Amino acid sequence: MKKKLLLLEDDIALNETVVDYFENLDYSVLSVYDGNSALDAIYENNFDLLLLDVNVPDINGFEILKSIREQDVTTPAIFITSLNSMIDLENGYESGCDDYIRKPFALKELKLRVETILKREFFHNDSNKIEIDASIYYDTANDLLSVGGDDIQLKNKEAKLLKLFLQNKDKLVTHEAIYATLWEYGEEISESALRTYIKNLRKYLGKEKIVSIKKLGYRFTTK
Repeated sequence: MKKKLLLLEDDIALNETVVDYFENLDYSVLSVYDGNSALDAIYENNFDLLLLDVNVPDINGFEILKSIREQDVTTPAIFITSLNSMIDLENGYESGCDDYIRKPFALKELKLRVETILKREFFHNDSNKIEIDASIYYDTANDLLSVGGDDIQLKNKEAKLLKLFLQNKDKLVTHEAIYATLWEYGEEISESALRTYIKNLRKYLGKEKIVSIKKLGYRFTTK
């Protein structure tokens, strides 16, 4: 499945250059030129990584990232900016970014930074153990689910599905996104198998944790 990037950059020439470069590397890139459009895109799509210029029209990159972090959006982000003071650097990291690259930059350097971040599965989490609720934990390194002290070894596709839900808590995860995550290119997609994986996860986690959204997909809820 192609990794999906959001690019916020108001310099038209640089925007087009970055888009062309990453699309040639088989990424999917949605580009916008102002802060409001970036926020709309973030709330309407599931991105793997955000590339955010700081000085853009409407809302600057720092404020965008600070705002979405307050809404528990953990999508990793790299700031692309000409700002170079230590105060600017501190502001960038305090707003919740994962990396920071100064203009002008080599496209290959940006590529390496993107690839390094995307190798991680969970963001803004210092442990391999994810707390799902007071008595349920998920060990992401070993695909081991601990429920009330009992350990359950998840099967491959069950683990992929749970990771996808945990990366998109309280957000709609479409059937298309699930199919693209669970089945490799060329594999036959099985709706009945997906229903089985959902049934098993509900059995482990509680039926109320995974809400069916008719004809659209599912939502993993923390409410």
